Amino acid sequence: MKVGFIGLGRMGQAMAARLIAGGHELVVYNRSRDKAAELEKSGAKVAGSIAEACRGRDAVISMLADDKALTEVAKEIVAALAKGAIHVAMGTHGVHVLREVATWHGNAAQRFVASPVLGRPEVAAAGQLGILAAGPADAIEKLAPLYQAMGRRTFEAGGKPEGAAAVKLANNMLVGCAIEAMGEAFSLVRKYGVEAQALYDVITDGMFAAPVYKVYGNLIAKGLYDQAGFTTALGLKDAGLVAAAAQSVNVPLPSLNVYRDSLLSATAHGDSQRDWAVMARVQARAAGLEG
Repeated sequence: MKVGFIGLGRMGQAMAARLIAGGHELVVYNRSRDKAAELEKSGAKVAGSIAEACRGRDAVISMLADDKALTEVAKEIVAALAKGAIHVAMGTHGVHVLREVATWHGNAAQRFVASPVLGRPEVAAAGQLGILAAGPADAIEKLAPLYQAMGRRTFEAGGKPEGAAAVKLANNMLVGCAIEAMGEAFSLVRKYGVEAQALYDVITDGMFAAPVYKVYGNLIAKGLYDQAGFTTALGLKDAGLVAAAAQSVNVPLPSLNVYRDSLLSATAHGDSQRDWAVMARVQARAAGLEG
């Protein structure tokens, strides 16, 4: 397929590289052109503008950090994308913004699909992302070769783009709750003079032998918070999106408030760019284990 790709952070670069490896004709755009250097060496064309990245493309993927960036970029995509072409928003965005962007594309006779992804940058580089897809069924079907190049499985989440956001935000909330709970558990065993590795070995060999506990448990046990695959700042952003989505449909989420406060505390202590597993350090401080 002829694909445009806008937004080349760590996730975007890894995903775009998978599309090139899958044989797709790729044009990429990023405000900082240097982030496209490796992709250009691999065969991607580097566009000088969003409009250029959209010209003649069957689909344009945006992988952007927040709602503000999506709304700004989406206006330019709508203006440049051909009728019938598809905009695929693969970042994590709020439900209200996705509804708005879907309306813009509908008015321009274009198609819009929300496809937030599940996985860290190293998972994206291996082409093993979980990919959510919500939007027009014919558009999702056409995007199948792109999903196959980037991910291990695609999960369809209905005909409305905000459905994919609801599932992604719910998933992120569960990850946040798991990190918060692990932070408390690791602090407890450390107070009894037990090495954190002992608890890590127990939980990942038994009932909690799952990626979320293995990956984040390892970061917590070893204090590897500078290995940021998903930062505290992004976690806090997503917690805000979860809260907004829940409030709009009157769903109480008390667990969300607990780990959101930990993210706020971590941010106040200067940890906004560390991996969001650093919220475990908030619990360690509360337990008198760290200054």
